[in-house]
Amino acid sequence: MPQDADAGFPDGSWQALGLAAYDVVLGRAAGFRARPGQRAMAAACAQALAAGELGDTPEEPRRAVAVVQAGTGVGKSAAYITAGAAIAKARGTRLLISTSTVALQSQLLEKDLPALSAASPVPFTFALAKGRGRYVCKERLLREAKLETAAQDLLDFGELPAGGGPAVAPPPPQAADEARVRWWTGLADALATGGWDGDRDSLPVQPAPGDWEPVAAERHTCTARACPHFDDCAYYRARRRLADVDVIVANHDLLLASVSARVLPDLSQTLLVIDEAHHLPQKAVEQFAAHMDLTRLRWLERAGRVLPGVAGELQQALPPGTEEAVPALRAALHALAALLQRHGDEALAANGVQRLSEAMVHEVMGEPLRAVARGAALLLAAASGLGGELKARMREQPGATRLAALYAALGALAPPLAAAQETAERLLTEGEDARRTAKWWTAEPEGTGIGLRLHACPILPGELLRQHLWPRVRAAVLTSATLTSCGSFDFFLREAGLARHPGLRTLAVDSPFDHARQGAIVVRRTRHAPRALDAFHAEVASLLAHEIAQLPTGGGLALFTSRRHLDQAVDVLQDLDPALLRERVLVQGAQPRGLLVAEHARRVRAGRPSVLLGLASFGEGLDLPGDLCRHLWIAKLPFGSPDDPVGEARARWVEEGGGNAFSDLVVPATGVRLAQWTGRGIRSETDTARITIYDSRLVDQPWGRRLLAGLPPYPVEVLPAP
Repeated sequence: MPQDADAGFPDGSWQALGLAAYDVVLGRAAGFRARPGQRAMAAACAQALAAGELGDTPEEPRRAVAVVQAGTGVGKSAAYITAGAAIAKARGTRLLISTSTVALQSQLLEKDLPALSAASPVPFTFALAKGRGRYVCKERLLREAKLETAAQDLLDFGELPAGGGPAVAPPPPQAADEARVRWWTGLADALATGGWDGDRDSLPVQPAPGDWEPVAAERHTCTARACPHFDDCAYYRARRRLADVDVIVANHDLLLASVSARVLPDLSQTLLVIDEAHHLPQKAVEQFAAHMDLTRLRWLERAGRVLPGVAGELQQALPPGTEEAVPALRAALHALAALLQRHGDEALAANGVQRLSEAMVHEVMGEPLRAVARGAALLLAAASGLGGELKARMREQPGATRLAALYAALGALAPPLAAAQETAERLLTEGEDARRTAKWWTAEPEGTGIGLRLHACPILPGELLRQHLWPRVRAAVLTSATLTSCGSFDFFLREAGLARHPGLRTLAVDSPFDHARQGAIVVRRTRHAPRALDAFHAEVASLLAHEIAQLPTGGGLALFTSRRHLDQAVDVLQDLDPALLRERVLVQGAQPRGLLVAEHARRVRAGRPSVLLGLASFGEGLDLPGDLCRHLWIAKLPFGSPDDPVGEARARWVEEGGGNAFSDLVVPATGVRLAQWTGRGIRSETDTARITIYDSRLVDQPWGRRLLAGLPPYPVEVLPAP
């Protein structure tokens, strides 16, 4: 149990301890040096992590949250790691660091944490926390590899004779399945001989999802201590390692999932740092989104066999109506699919996304949706009752493979049933709840037909985080290079649910880079306005192609807001000079990102010009220091997709409340993305970059000038249209 903030060690002492640790470690750590503003950030981190009360308190606990924007080059991780690790050890607790990207996790685990721990007077240990699905389930692996045949028979249940009874053996696998079984058998051998630790990420070649998912550890099928393989379970071994370390690194998805699943330490007893915090609101929306598949329903056929099969094995009676619920649920899902198939071609033409009106939901789809909610709830209740009985018997018969297989069979039904129930219930919301929910459906080619899915999710991330995350957090730091938009924290604080949070402090630490000397923004006017989409795209593609052709040496990065526009630029380059495209340009998607960047670096270091063409994911987290990015081109201001149903629903909600969706939502969100994109240009004190933006709205429109004011103080040059 962590020490309470008022229990004999005042938080002021902890704060001083954290700042002192920063001073000592930064003076010793190889490869690190104190930077302007970094100590101010360390002080803010120390204050927040020292002030929050941890553990049980007789009254409402004191909470402390620091929101720190630290420009590129400040050295955020050194500030929060040194102060946070020292305070965590002094308070008898742990520091949990959550990131959004794998790249930052790798930097922390491979560089920052080892170096800072080695330089600390009180070294600390650290480890990476991963979701359960990154580890193999030995029980499932042996079953899928046909190495536990009795368990496999029970899991499949074959075709049950009328009235239940023993399962008929499943049919032999097809040729494609046989190759997969051989691969699973190889994994089982490597696991048994110690050649593999059960972690997917340690495999030399990453498997396809269809190969990994059947053998991945999964919460609903896990029998934990009742499993015969619990002692050598890869996931639980990793959990046990986490229990002994001082600093845990996780990601935002795992952080939000742990609020209900408890896969990370109790947040009320842990110091929390959220790096890349500008991603947290979007991650919250994704975490609470719901969807159900209307066309891939093999799991429902299994439900019709597994539930009576398990009940027969246990000699338990199913709740009344359970067996009738399966065909009723199937009929309701088929009815929904039939309703949407009439408009499938329209959806495919509109990027596969169609918003659902309230009239469509309640007047046309209402009855089958209610049938889905009822049927899924009834089947979940039946599975839960049987699962409870199985758990009781497994406690009496530890290591019973047969019971574990039965439990796994039931558990595999829980995710699709829960998804169907939750999606149907969210779609059926009315009134204020409906206004706060985005509702849509998607269609995409699938084999010879069309795959159909229904979706629903809450649209206000601030409410989600205020309800689910912040009540559990006592001491936290949120940081990123882009937490302000248009010069203010207001947008982020609303999105993150922190606008009225007690104990909140904000701090903006400027980048140590001399942007006025090291870079410049060039706004290039065009003859066609962005709203004339095709003509504008063609003109920008042509301008960019000629700039690439004239590039003498060095590296560049061109960022596009759509794949269509990027492909158009590639076509123009192909028409202009195929050799130019082949020798100077590397296109996102042609190879894995790491290979593209490595080839880009090889060309530049050989004295050749090289330009990466990428989409939004290249606009953040891509580190191209020095000559690797002397030129940065932004084809268009990075507004969100107009086809985003969540964005559309949020805009309606703001407008109905008397606000202005463009000014209150669109512009601030674009400001954050633009700051990230322009931040690819200068990565160190010696870098220089010319940033060309082919969108004169940045200087012509009042909202564009708001965006510009939120960027570092680059000199701005405006060039006329050619």
